[in-house]
Amino acid sequence: ELIVEKLDDRFAVNATSKQEAWDIVNKAPVQINPGAAPPQLTEFIVDPAQKDQVLNQVRSEDTVNYASHVYQIKYNPGSKLYLTNQITIQFDPNVKPEVIYSIAQEFALEQVKQIPEIPNTFVFQLTANSTENPLKITNRLITRSEILTAEPNIIVRQEGYYRPADPLYPKQWHLNHTGGQDLVSGSHVFAEQAWDITRGSRSIAVAIMDDAVDLNHPDFQGIGKVVAPRDFKGKDFDPDPDNPGEDHGTSCAGVAVAEENGFGVVGIAPGCALMPIRTTGFLDDQTIEDLFGWAVDRGASVISCSWGPSAVYYPLSLRQRAAITRAATQGRDGKGCVILFAAGNANRPTNGTINESGWRNNAISGNTNWLGGFTVHPDVMTVSASTSLNKKAAYSNWGAEVSICAPSNNAPPGMGLPGIGYVATPPEVRVALRGLGIVTDDRRGNEGYDAGDFAYGFGGTSSACPLVAGVAALVLSANPELTAPEVRQILQQTADKIVDSDPDPQFGLRKGTYDANGRCDWFGYGKVNAAKATQAAIARRVPLMVARSVSSENNNMLMIPDGNSAGIVSDIQINETGTVKDIQVTVNIT
Repeated sequence: ELIVEKLDDRFAVNATSKQEAWDIVNKAPVQINPGAAPPQLTEFIVDPAQKDQVLNQVRSEDTVNYASHVYQIKYNPGSKLYLTNQITIQFDPNVKPEVIYSIAQEFALEQVKQIPEIPNTFVFQLTANSTENPLKITNRLITRSEILTAEPNIIVRQEGYYRPADPLYPKQWHLNHTGGQDLVSGSHVFAEQAWDITRGSRSIAVAIMDDAVDLNHPDFQGIGKVVAPRDFKGKDFDPDPDNPGEDHGTSCAGVAVAEENGFGVVGIAPGCALMPIRTTGFLDDQTIEDLFGWAVDRGASVISCSWGPSAVYYPLSLRQRAAITRAATQGRDGKGCVILFAAGNANRPTNGTINESGWRNNAISGNTNWLGGFTVHPDVMTVSASTSLNKKAAYSNWGAEVSICAPSNNAPPGMGLPGIGYVATPPEVRVALRGLGIVTDDRRGNEGYDAGDFAYGFGGTSSACPLVAGVAALVLSANPELTAPEVRQILQQTADKIVDSDPDPQFGLRKGTYDANGRCDWFGYGKVNAAKATQAAIARRVPLMVARSVSSENNNMLMIPDGNSAGIVSDIQINETGTVKDIQVTVNIT
């Protein structure tokens, strides 16, 4: 569960329009905190002594749909949470519809939709007659014997997992190299051997869910290259960057699918299509449903997510888990989308406890539970990072949930904290960290990471994740009949067992060797190998059978017995031998 605390000096409003929200400053002693809240909300700063009075006044305005406190996660200062007006309720399987209706009426809730992936689970929203906020109503609901779980739909800021630091193909060591300074044999993904099999098919689309993608970049041109673009931030179909700092998605897309066009760089799956999906920058139930719903409904085969919640501890809600499960099981006409998440760059467990100290402003201290909800979902492949020396990247998160790793840069661990910014995670790493960065596409011009159209020091698990996503796309290009679990199995079984027996430079941990099941907490099942994976995909193709049609008939006229449950048998003799693909029987009844 999430333990939250109110922030004394602010609240958030959802009004009938942004202008109506801004007009509140003319009616109450408040200040707007621009850009702080999700797009559907406006955050206001208020004198703590007047907060309750002002909040009640604002709630009485006809133009205000709802207004609520702003919260933060306990033990994770700065991780602000915002409430929506929605609550998800999972009822006991034996609860009848009339009881559900009665409970909804009691709390003045209106049913929005059912969650088909979870039995007897519905989304409700507060109405004008609701007398309490979603948190209070939720706390009352979970005490009812008819209810298994109740969750408010909360919003938390999204954090990208970038670690800052074709003519450019020789510099793309992560794809293929023959050695050099800070390069050891086999630290790449063996792209060239994979490309001998396939360079990717346009029928396989990789969805890059991120801050934006520069679709005018030359490496994303070509017939059929971009499919089903979507901008959930701008609420349109143009996911191009609008603001400074929206560079992350372009670089991730380049790692996965940059076109082979004699210009710049090349992605691991240059022949595959790109489905660019611009996120809002905030995470809540509706956002996750929208993101994954769009990808599934528009035919994405692989979904790459190089981001996570801006929070130390973040369990997924029922709706978020269901949205990912739906994509993993119902996408690709029931074969499932391959879903990948970056492990994160704080050098912390995906699910575990660290005794923290030394954080800037004492932001985190004591025994701290770390949980990346998306990275522990059973249908997600969590991707960690290795270096050009086949060692653990110092920043890479780790744990039992890591499926696989991919080559990236090396740098000290760090993460973004709301209200503080990007900070190095303590204790400070004082040793030199060797390893090369990733060369990929960048937002064009001077707006991106580097001047020009390319980034020369991209990295983090942000880069490792789309690299594995691109390999998954090659696997599906080689054999599109594979299910998502089969793709996962192939990637894990063909991964290279790189070993790092050195201690972690931050904590002195040693988690770089493999157990009896062939996995370790640092690298999962090993470093992705594109060549072996595509070869394995080809090997699983079902061979085409030479088929021919065989027909026979029985012209015996028989009476159909009436009232006899045993029925009647009339044989049709077939004298051929072989595997039966299909049988059609026609009966003439007169």
